[in-house]
This record gives sequence, C-alpha cells and structure tokens, in this order.
Amino acid sequence: MLDFDDPLPRRPRRVAIAGVSGAGKTTLAARIAEIIEAPHTEIDGLFHGAGWTERPEFLDDVKRLVAGESWVTEWQYAPARPLITARAELLIWLDLPYWSCVLPRVVRRTLRRRLRREELWNGNIEPALHTFFTDREHIVRWSLSTRRKYDERIPHLAEQDVSPTVVRLHSQSEVERWLAGPLRTSAGVP
Repeated sequence: MLDFDDPLPRRPRRVAIAGVSGAGKTTLAARIAEIIEAPHTEIDGLFHGAGWTERPEFLDDVKRLVAGESWVTEWQYAPARPLITARAELLIWLDLPYWSCVLPRVVRRTLRRRLRREELWNGNIEPALHTFFTDREHIVRWSLSTRRKYDERIPHLAEQDVSPTVVRLHSQSEVERWLAGPLRTSAGVP
C-alpha cells in the first residue's frame, strides 16, 4: 500500500476509488479521469434503476465498463467489486476522518439534494428527510453503519499478489497533494 507521496509504479489507465458514502469518491473520480484522460463512469448510475431498484443490466454494464482500456469508477457494490478489482491498475482508498469530514459531507449533500429535489440516477431523488428515522438504508445511516467496512477489506486486498496498486489517502490535503504530485507525474502532466 502506497502513501500519498509515494511515486506510482506506472501511469494508471484503469482506476477505482473506494471509500464510505460521503468520502468524495465521485468527485475524486471525475478529477482523476480528467488528469489521466480516461472516461469516468459513475457506478451509481449503472446500479440504480427507477424507484431506487437495481437495474437488471447492472453487472453486464460493469463487465463492459471494465473491459475498456481506460476508465475511472467507484469501487462499490459487492457483486461488482471483484470485476472492478480484476481489471483496475490503481485503487484509491479515501480513508478520511469520519466524524469531522465524511459525516458532515454526506449530511450536507443529502440535504442539498433533497431540498433542491435534484434528480440523481434514472429519475430518482433523495427521499423525504423523515426517512432518516424510518429507513435503515437511508444514505446518512448507511454511511454511519458502514464507516469501518474497508478497514480490513482493503489492507487484505493490498496483500494479494494480483491486486491493483493501492494508495491510501487520509485527508483532503493528502488528496490534493497526491493529485498534484504522484498522479500528475505518472500521467506526464506538468
């Protein structure tokens, strides 16, 4: 596992971003895609069908995505992770402080999306705010209950012989320094 200032072994072409809900996976994926000139596919858009149901084509779409020569996506959804991992060259783990960084982000994002009634994937919008209390899978509750799920999963993955290179980023400043340093250097961008 690499730290934020370690050089990358090669220019990445296929990149996955891991982290709990609210960590900034999609935002970082879009920024990386721009730097390495690769398409970014938001995996939530492949997963969520109308009414927040899983699209039947989800895994077929993921297989098509990862078959590409270059891409950036989020490392989400248990059935998709092995497909993504098998082809990714680089996995970025956003392991940011939960209580001071991630939780406020997911709360702000959820409130903004709900109050503005922003359309998300395939016509979905954030549910009514009171569902925080009634729905165990409300995104804020989900973020809270799954905040430790990568603590063993990613280090175990990084120990495997055939795993992608893993970079663990602990803060937003490390994210910024990594983007400006090792990623730009590996991508040949001044």
